[in-house]
Amino acid sequence: MNDLKGKQVAFVVADGFEQVELTGPRDNLEAVGARTSLVSLKRGSVRGFHHHEPADTFPVDRSIAEVVAEHYDAIVLPGGVMNPDALRVVPEVQSFVRAFSAAGRPVAAICHGPWTLIDAGLVKGKRLTSWPSLKTDLVNAGAYWVDEDCVVDDCLITSRMPADIPAFSRAIVAALSAPK
Repeated sequence: MNDLKGKQVAFVVADGFEQVELTGPRDNLEAVGARTSLVSLKRGSVRGFHHHEPADTFPVDRSIAEVVAEHYDAIVLPGGVMNPDALRVVPEVQSFVRAFSAAGRPVAAICHGPWTLIDAGLVKGKRLTSWPSLKTDLVNAGAYWVDEDCVVDDCLITSRMPADIPAFSRAIVAALSAPK
């Protein structure tokens, strides 16, 4: 079992995230000692979804304006359709995501989460996966898209869908456990 005590992971979401793509990886990371923070566009709360149906609300720990990438060891971008569509166009979110990549720290995105990676300029020449409907967007942005449960390319960790959460979570834990 990996011990991630002392590791800090930022989950960045807006309203409309796929709830299980937050709770699954978050619970798995916390189970091995990582501390997680929910970061959103503003303080307050955000609403998850179960596909197209509203689900639970979650308290936001920090707004994107309050966070500094150097305070975290990894970033996770859950999917859902509305969530990454809102995040991808926010310059502060793009900068936050780019800072992790520039430092070689894990950038994990599942389902529609890779949309944000496109707008952050991180996918060109990278091998990754996503929800199938993003394939054309990713290929057009210069990525090599593959249909696999989890793909790791340098610091980028991507998965396709909720069924891939176990593999996605294992890859994040492995990246955070790797010697520097």
